[in-house]
Amino acid sequence: MTTSRTIVSKDILEQLLDVEKLKYCYECGICTGSCPMAEMLGSQYNPRSLLQNILLDPDNTLSSDELWLCAWCYRCFKRCNQAIKLPEIFLSMRKIALEHGGSRSSERALQKIAENIPLPLTTTLACFHPERAGLEQEKTLERIWQLYDEHLKSEKAKRAQEVHEERIAVIGSGPAGLTVAYELSRKGYGVTVFESLPEAGGMPRKCIPNFRLPKRYLEREIQSIKDLGVEIRTGVTIGQDLNFTALWREGYRAVFIGIGAHKAQKLKVEGADLKGVVHALDFLWSVNSGENVKIGENIVVIGGGNVAVDAARSVSAAGKTSGLGAKNVAILYRRSRDEMPAIPWEVKEAEKEGVKIEFLASPRKIVGENGRVCAIECVRMELGEPDESGRRKAIPIEGSEFKREADMVILAIGEGPDVEFLPKEVELNDDGTVWTDPITMETSMKAVFAAGDAVTGPATIIEAICAGERAVASIENYLTSSKG
Repeated sequence: MTTSRTIVSKDILEQLLDVEKLKYCYECGICTGSCPMAEMLGSQYNPRSLLQNILLDPDNTLSSDELWLCAWCYRCFKRCNQAIKLPEIFLSMRKIALEHGGSRSSERALQKIAENIPLPLTTTLACFHPERAGLEQEKTLERIWQLYDEHLKSEKAKRAQEVHEERIAVIGSGPAGLTVAYELSRKGYGVTVFESLPEAGGMPRKCIPNFRLPKRYLEREIQSIKDLGVEIRTGVTIGQDLNFTALWREGYRAVFIGIGAHKAQKLKVEGADLKGVVHALDFLWSVNSGENVKIGENIVVIGGGNVAVDAARSVSAAGKTSGLGAKNVAILYRRSRDEMPAIPWEVKEAEKEGVKIEFLASPRKIVGENGRVCAIECVRMELGEPDESGRRKAIPIEGSEFKREADMVILAIGEGPDVEFLPKEVELNDDGTVWTDPITMETSMKAVFAAGDAVTGPATIIEAICAGERAVASIENYLTSSKG
């Protein structure tokens, strides 16, 4: 896009950018090195270069499709020494681009999304968010689907020409598992996905609220993966219905573990077993399954991750829709806003919707009356030195106890993978996640690979997809080398 006048003036740039922080940008490349989209697209997307171009040549940058390829995971922000919020800078530039006829750049970005991401509708809704800049959501999704469908037709033609005899078992049908299934299938391998739940989709199906991800889009994508030749067997629990010995006996040459992190951590305080105390994953699954979930008037969500925010927004939305309950929704988080692991934009959206967030507060006891929760006793916290997670440790302040009324408490204090079904040959990390070789992504058991939340702990959809892409390359290398 070339113009005869300046579109992005110095004043606009200063409004978009935190100039003081940018003066001390080390140009270290951590933002690009942290970015899953940069890893997936290679030279087609470089956040650090894009930021530099915004500074040096903002008008011509408005025509760049890279503006539309940020997936809002905030890994760049969380790892940046200056805490520069690149996603929000890029969003502001998107809006300016649209105001000046920059629709061609967004079209090119949609093409890249359709051709490089196995779940383009899901990731657009949950990660890319073109609607934040002003693109009409339904029209954008339909265009992506059209491009994706064209891409799949060419992939099916390629698959017909290249068929391998090896078959791969994928355990789990979340983003990582579906990515592995999609990529290996289009390369000509036979793939079977085993899912213990009644429907495929993993955490996006189970826990992302319908107002963020209508499940009809996920279902279309899953069907398209089936149409590639992938078999998806739901209601099959590995370790109960089938074990690894049976998988090898059935002729699978490799196994991929993509089970996600569906096991909720328990809160070790008095009263955690009272009626009205629920785990966020169970609550979100009930809501997404269409159950008539009874909610209270005063809801407290304990935790600071994306699951906590989704749970709070779900009860808030339910209260507004039904007019019943959910009059007060609050999140208690033991650290400050800066340490909160949830995606910052989603946190701001929750606050706009009326969710109150009380920082530096931690539960000490859940109080009950007649076997049901009626209040929660908390203590104020202060931040000390960083702990093993890199975040500053939360330390209780003696004498700062307070009580908050609550008739429903939702626990979202962390999730991990349920690994009880795994053979003893598969080693685990100290935190209960699956150990893998950082290069090959193979576990300690030969021909068994893993990626996604089962390895890293809870992360975003785009991070799981990116991890699945890496695992595919390693699985294919293993299958190729083992032929000899």
